Amino acid sequence: MTGDMNTTFEVLVIALSCLLGIFLILSIIVVILILRLVTALRQIVAKGEQLVDSAEAISETFRRNAGAVSIVRVLMNIIGNKSNTKHRKD
Repeated sequence: MTGDMNTTFEVLVIALSCLLGIFLILSIIVVILILRLVTALRQIVAKGEQLVDSAEAISETFRRNAGAVSIVRVLMNIIGNKSNTKHRKD
C-alpha cells in the first residue's frame, strides 16, 4: 500500500512539474509577445505624434499667412480694377 502511494505521488509530482514547465514556457512566450506589441504601439504613437505636430505646424503656417494672402488679394483686386479702368478710358 505504501509503495502504491509513493508511485501515485511520484506520478502526480511529475505531471505537475510538466504542467508547471509548460505554463512557464507559455508565460515567457506571452511576455515576449506583449513586449513586441508594446514596442509596436510605441512606434505607432510616435508616428501619430509626428503627424499631429506636422498638422499643427501646417495649420499655424496657414493661420500666419492668411492675413498676408488676403492683403495680396485685395492689392491684386485694386490693381486689376485700376487696369480695367485704364482700358475702359482708352
